[in-house]
Amino acid sequence: MKINLIEYFVETVGHFGERTAVVDGNRHVTFNDLDVQARKLAQTIIDTCQCKNRPVAMFMPKCVEAAVADLAITYSGNAYMNLDVKNPAERLGNIFALIQPAAVITNSKFKAIIEPIASANGAKVINVEEVNADAPTQEALLARISDLIDTDPYCIINTSGSTGTPKGVVLNHKSFIDFMAQTFDEYHFSENDIIGSLSPVLFDIWSYEMCLLQGKGASIVVIPDTWSAFPVKILQLMQEQKVSYIFWVPTIMVNIANMGLLQQVPLPELRLCWFAGEVFPTKQFNIWRHNLPQTTFANFYGPIEITLDCVYYTVEREIADDEPIPIGKPFRNTDILILDGNNQNVTDANKEGELCIRGTSLAMGYYNNPEKTSAAFVQNPLNHSYPEIIYRTGDLVFINSRGEIVFKGRKDSLIKHLGYRIELGEIEHVIINTLKLVKNGCVVYNHQRKEITLYYEAEQELTAADFRKSIGNTLPKYMIPVVYHHLPELKRNTNGKIDRLYYSKLVEE
Repeated sequence: MKINLIEYFVETVGHFGERTAVVDGNRHVTFNDLDVQARKLAQTIIDTCQCKNRPVAMFMPKCVEAAVADLAITYSGNAYMNLDVKNPAERLGNIFALIQPAAVITNSKFKAIIEPIASANGAKVINVEEVNADAPTQEALLARISDLIDTDPYCIINTSGSTGTPKGVVLNHKSFIDFMAQTFDEYHFSENDIIGSLSPVLFDIWSYEMCLLQGKGASIVVIPDTWSAFPVKILQLMQEQKVSYIFWVPTIMVNIANMGLLQQVPLPELRLCWFAGEVFPTKQFNIWRHNLPQTTFANFYGPIEITLDCVYYTVEREIADDEPIPIGKPFRNTDILILDGNNQNVTDANKEGELCIRGTSLAMGYYNNPEKTSAAFVQNPLNHSYPEIIYRTGDLVFINSRGEIVFKGRKDSLIKHLGYRIELGEIEHVIINTLKLVKNGCVVYNHQRKEITLYYEAEQELTAADFRKSIGNTLPKYMIPVVYHHLPELKRNTNGKIDRLYYSKLVEE
């Protein structure tokens, strides 16, 4: 019985050591080479920190060294936390102050950015380009972590938080192993699979791609982040590398469909396509499905607080352009509750309720944040007999006449934009309280145009350029509003609060 993901990797290296593990531009790294580099770095982490079961950050874009770092952190008995190199310094500082990682792994290019932040928070800095430790044996490293258990943290993934500081979601080995057991066989993964890796390293999609590498010996082909603006290059790389599997956010897929690129660049080797993170417009999805008849498509759903995903739908029927793609059914060993406003389970077809989850897939909570944890991970209101935690997603769903779960929308101000989960309240907090740019503001989302929009009160109108320059020093680019509306006074509801529902409807008109 395996209880730590690195045990899968050790077994895979033994079977497929000379096969290619990662393709990064002109670099082709074998499993043996990846393993040796990871063990050297693991020893450096151990020597530098003398730590176990602690968060260790990684501050590099997706590359061979990023894969090495995540494997090394696991080998060392710690939990990796991948950071966005595009994040402003203030946001990175907030993350370090909250999570207090023991160390951060980076390279020469990004060391100057992260070193002062790490030093201010007591974290050691390890440059992967300066590692000179001897590689301990696999057996020695496995012996060192033999006292760890499967509910110890595997990774921490940061997600937007309403107070301006991201929440660190703690995911353990057991929940990943459970998800691997459910998906590996059902979708027939093997060492012959080649992954077209597009998502940034801070996404849970990257974590699953690493699971495939560790558990099945699949190869990862790194698609540069900058190529999102050049989708034809992405398809050409996939064709050249014979990519067989992708797990993408729909935004780029919509662009590819709208540009007619699937007719120009055939992808005969693509056997499996998963998508998640936001709604995939059915019209553009059908373009993909009709151009790739040999490909199996699956819609995955799940917030970060549910390891990877909890509900899925393998598309096996025709779906009309005006029909939403269902999110399907729960995974094995995962149970869903659809609760109405009275915390009663919704059983009638087409009646909506909040999707709540129970099972092994649940995250352990938010790191160093017991208040947020207790608010989101709560006692099952249908169970009064013993402690049983569920996660309230805040997502509204209903069951259609076919018995399929369909996503309807959000209860609160949390959105999915470009694959990132964003708390609109965090943007408001930064604009109003941190930067004090305006007196009052209401940030809403135009789902049709995929635009974050700010309605604000201020004595004088500010230019969009002024907003973007100021906000860009605190928030990442994907969280900066693109549309701004200056108003003498924002509309209030009967209790004196800003009428968010009014502006949410207004922006969609």
